[in-house]
Amino acid sequence: MLLNYLKLAWKVLLRRKFFTAISLFGISFTLMILLVVFALFDYTAGPHRPELRTDRLLFITRMKLVVRTGGSSNGNVGYAFLDQRVRTLKTPERVSLSQGFFSTAVAYVGDQRLKLDSKLTDGEFWQVLDFDFVAGRPYNVSEVRDAAHLAVLNETSARRYFGTVAGAVGRAVVLDAVRYQVVGVVRDVGLSRINSYADVWLPITTTTRNLRDPNYMGGCQAILLARQAADLPRIQDEYQQAVARAPLPDPKVYTKVVSYANDLLGSFTNRTGNEGGPDGGVGSLLRLLLSLGLLFLLLPALNLININVSRTLERASEIGVRKAFGATAGELVGQFLVENIFLTVLGGVLGLGLAAGALALLNASNFFAYSQFALNGRICAVALGIVLFFGILSGAYPAYKMSKLQAVKALKGDAGT
Repeated sequence: MLLNYLKLAWKVLLRRKFFTAISLFGISFTLMILLVVFALFDYTAGPHRPELRTDRLLFITRMKLVVRTGGSSNGNVGYAFLDQRVRTLKTPERVSLSQGFFSTAVAYVGDQRLKLDSKLTDGEFWQVLDFDFVAGRPYNVSEVRDAAHLAVLNETSARRYFGTVAGAVGRAVVLDAVRYQVVGVVRDVGLSRINSYADVWLPITTTTRNLRDPNYMGGCQAILLARQAADLPRIQDEYQQAVARAPLPDPKVYTKVVSYANDLLGSFTNRTGNEGGPDGGVGSLLRLLLSLGLLFLLLPALNLININVSRTLERASEIGVRKAFGATAGELVGQFLVENIFLTVLGGVLGLGLAAGALALLNASNFFAYSQFALNGRICAVALGIVLFFGILSGAYPAYKMSKLQAVKALKGDAGT
């Protein structure tokens, strides 16, 4: 029966090629936009290198000091606060402290001036994250403790500075007039992976800044790796207890210290402030995105409903014949829903192709440095869900209207109910 429905659906689509083309364009264009947005979202917050174990990672990136007279002071967390309050947590398997954002280091190749984005990290940074080393190794905990002048480059920077990747290991790179020995080269990390992105990574102990500055806010972040995903709530509770025990930096000025350990998406949304609460504002963001997505789907759905209703009027005689031979309302609804879902699946296939092309153009533009957006299993599963939802949403009312046509009137070509 299903095969017959699909054959009939194909013939119906070929009957009015212009309307079919309009429908396919609306479906494929809508799906393309949604998939491109989801691909950006997935690449930013999904399990990709180096944040591959997202189900076991937490990030402490922001702090808020509530001011007694009103308002608050927001910023990244200070190294000393993280070293005293986070590195001593007992529940995480590992804790890494690193620079919160990247800074710019200048290097020269002959007369060419290179600006490289650098990030200062500890040795545990390479243990909590999963970088893909193409040559060499990371610097380790003891080398960071000794403030060794070592560096890890990404592939692009190694080629720009040395003209080679594998040959860069063991050679010296001069950054801001300071000499570092390259010990490893990793695959490029996209800018959207803001917690780990850089062109070059350096030991945090080589900084000229005072890491023992007692100010609670500074330029650092903590990345925590749980032993298992079930430990994440316990780690968050333990960190909240550590924050609650921290004395106010100035009780005359501040009334409260606020900071949370967030998941990857929460750490990204939380960087815009620290007003999102324990989830970093993820719940509000997801509700907003879902609302916008539904609104975006509504317009092409209404267009497809109108086209399907027009087709209903043209197929009144066919419906009358089927009813005369005993077809039930449920069978008719099922038939026309299958036809509509078949149409949306065709549009979905075209939408996937368009989305792949759009992502390739976005990658070629290098708008997001080193980012390689692409379709994957998660995105294809979302595409399937959107297609089925769109097919049912736009086909339910026309199918119901068709099923309610009276057989006698339909045989006479009267589409009234």
